[in-house]
Amino acid sequence: MSTTRSYHHGDLRDALVRAAVDLLAERGVERFSLRETARRADVSPAAPAHHFGDARGLLTEVAARGFDALRQELRSAGGDPTDRLYAQAVAYVRFALAKPGQFQLMFRRDMLKSADPRLRAASKQAHGELVDAVRGYLGPDRAWRPAATGAWSLVHGFAQLALDGKFDDTDDLDAMLIDVLELTFPRTR
Repeated sequence: MSTTRSYHHGDLRDALVRAAVDLLAERGVERFSLRETARRADVSPAAPAHHFGDARGLLTEVAARGFDALRQELRSAGGDPTDRLYAQAVAYVRFALAKPGQFQLMFRRDMLKSADPRLRAASKQAHGELVDAVRGYLGPDRAWRPAATGAWSLVHGFAQLALDGKFDDTDDLDAMLIDVLELTFPRTR
């Protein structure tokens, strides 16, 4: 019986992506290892190159899938325009906290093939969900670009602060985020 790992075993691309996501969750972006990802997917260390070219290729796919998942989370936030904006902000932060390694990777241009068309499209679509919520909040006659940039900066910064442990463990992050949002995007205008 051979102890050599088999290259072909079902959907290797997905197995490698899942292994990379798990490794990122466990070790974080800085301690990612392509060799360890291959080991966890039970394939040879050279196998990822056949599908992704290199570590940046694999991480780019992981980031693109992260943006796809974030877009779905943002899209599922509903309600009137203000409630939708608030729900998207909470969904954004919850996504970051649930998938910290993948979330941080998504914004690491130095580790990704940032010109990759799939990554660019997935990122743009996720951002578009937030832009749509801001535009809905503002109404058709208001300039949306500065407000969308402000909303994204606010929720991304809040998520990063939460990931960095800058809030007290007893804080209700959802309520705190809503309080912060109400300063910039009040319920009554």
